[in-house]
Amino acid sequence: MSFNKPEYFNSRELSWVDFDKRVLEEANDPTNPLLERLRFLGITQSNLDEFFNIRVASLHKLISVGYEGTDSAGLTAAEQLSGISHKVHELVRNQYSILFNELLPKLSRENINIVKMSQVTQRQRNFLDEYFHQNLYPVLTPLAVDSSRPFPFLANNTLNIGLMITKNDDAKDESFATVQVPDACPRVIKLPGAENDFILLEEVIKYFINELFVGYRAHDMACFRITRDMDVEADEDTSDLMKEIKHDLRKREFGPVMRLEVEAGMSHQILDLLLSEYNIDKEGLYVVDGPIDLNCVNKLIKQVNGHKDLLFEKFTPYMPKVLRNQTMFEAISKNDIFVSHPYDSFQPVMDFISQAAHDKQILAIKMTIYRVSAKSPIIKALKEAAQNGKQVTVLVELKARFDEANNLHWADELERVGCHVIYGLVGLKVHCKLAMVVRQEENGIKRYMHMGTGNYNDVTAKLYTDMGVLTCNQQIGVDATNIFNMLSGFSQPPYFNDLSISPDGIRNYLMHMTDKEIENVKMGKKGLIQMQMNSLSDTQMIEKLYEASAAGVEIHLIVRGICNLRVGIPGVSDNITVHSIVGQLLEHRRFYYFYADGDEKVFLSSADLMNRNLSRRVELMFPVLNDDIRKHLINIYKILWNDNVKARQLHSDDTWTHVRNDKKPLNSQKYMIDNRKKISDNLFKQLFPKKHTNQQKTKFTPMRKPNERKR
Repeated sequence: MSFNKPEYFNSRELSWVDFDKRVLEEANDPTNPLLERLRFLGITQSNLDEFFNIRVASLHKLISVGYEGTDSAGLTAAEQLSGISHKVHELVRNQYSILFNELLPKLSRENINIVKMSQVTQRQRNFLDEYFHQNLYPVLTPLAVDSSRPFPFLANNTLNIGLMITKNDDAKDESFATVQVPDACPRVIKLPGAENDFILLEEVIKYFINELFVGYRAHDMACFRITRDMDVEADEDTSDLMKEIKHDLRKREFGPVMRLEVEAGMSHQILDLLLSEYNIDKEGLYVVDGPIDLNCVNKLIKQVNGHKDLLFEKFTPYMPKVLRNQTMFEAISKNDIFVSHPYDSFQPVMDFISQAAHDKQILAIKMTIYRVSAKSPIIKALKEAAQNGKQVTVLVELKARFDEANNLHWADELERVGCHVIYGLVGLKVHCKLAMVVRQEENGIKRYMHMGTGNYNDVTAKLYTDMGVLTCNQQIGVDATNIFNMLSGFSQPPYFNDLSISPDGIRNYLMHMTDKEIENVKMGKKGLIQMQMNSLSDTQMIEKLYEASAAGVEIHLIVRGICNLRVGIPGVSDNITVHSIVGQLLEHRRFYYFYADGDEKVFLSSADLMNRNLSRRVELMFPVLNDDIRKHLINIYKILWNDNVKARQLHSDDTWTHVRNDKKPLNSQKYMIDNRKKISDNLFKQLFPKKHTNQQKTKFTPMRKPNERKR
């Protein structure tokens, strides 16, 4: 039976827009705190910005080179762009409907107001007069367009005011001009005389704009913003990748325009000029009846006084007592350690590196870096380790999109203190999350590893749900050593003992495990697959899941974002159920489970089931070998699967609706926040019983041939 028919697949790009729609639903959900609803509105905007920067830009490139192929759903690039335009225009209309009909009126009832210049008091007007002349006027640059001054370059996602200027009220002596709303100044200005009155920066500039054009009259003012193609790939066939990446960053700013957002009421004269200048058709034009660029709501939220009741209740990630009373190396020597962020603190991961930096018995530290924070404590610890004489090897992925500049900075900083820095691999992004510490102990060299589903980023670890395991398992240590040798040189291990590596390795192994579930069902046994990921779009994996479903394997999938798989296809996907959880935290973990005839197997990974992750990136998937941790993970998945508050279910018509049933309401994220101490302590009591004093003895088993591998 063939499972590769176009009608069996959703379009990746249209599925992404459906995901952003689910995020927007959170902005419209009255059970969310009011300011958090406003924050969700801002998230939909930033999501759209990146979507146009990258995905829409890629489709335009396919059209420009005459590519006539189709995606897995059978849609050409032009058909995808048309579908995107229809869905996104509807999404934008809903954004502003929610803003004006729901959020702003409710904020006003809480005495939180975004006002116009016509609404300010005299005291506030005096304040803004001084603010404009002291803070704004020196920064603003009026740019006129005429025969001697060409249309100015405007950067990606900058907010601008377009206007016409007329000299001496002579309609014939009229010119177009722009004024950029400066990024260096706060977009949201807090006004005196009221606890929470705010005004947008562009409103102030418009009010005083005539002072920028002395001798002219400014009229027909309207804001606009352009979104450029930011998907510029560096030429990796070069002797100096760092230099090429720096060149790429400069070139990116000049990409063609993908989207034009204009303020409703803009004159046809200005609109026609912008459409012509940027070669935009109606599909790329978005007329916005409200403030352009809703990212500004985050600036407002930060400035609101009081009203903690309008935000999610803050919580402190839990740090198990057992990890506070001994070093990480003492703890890991006794048993594997599992952490689930942000419910569990990210501190053990940071301690793992920082303690290694100062431990006299540590010989070497090796790790991969994809995205870290701007003030990364892990980078600080790596630098200290090198200064303390440790051998430090760090693979810094310079091609991590939108983090290139940050990673260039850290690569340079690490090299300056003596770290050996690898700048990624030609043709592949290194996305795996792996750290290894080599320690000299009484019985010889010992390797300690951290493997995770998320980045070594202390900031996002408080916002994203991720998982990690710390272990000193010797066979995993051998695999980790082989991975780092592969990344730093020309070593090509013929196989790995326990770890699976992409390109190709993860897909092959997951398909192998899926085949085993199919075989068990054919023998009359139970077959069950449970997975969680950010996105599911890899055609080969979807076809394999269809094959398993058709054979009778029960399949549960939790997919936060893109889902190309379709449910409810008779004889194909009858046995597949797909949920998506969108809530307070960003679901980011990658979890893969197979029933395996009762010998349940659990794997964690850095990889989503996307072609880019499985074919064009170095990714890591690792088994959870500790029985207590494995059972703990299966229970966590059960909590997520039973969510009937924030979970949506995919239907055969490709729509998503909230999971609703007669069971007790369960918001999985809130449950895990509220019970984080209890959940973590229950696991650690099993991992570290009070009477346990002897170190865990790990018997070294010689490498097996690939066909002898066991799980």
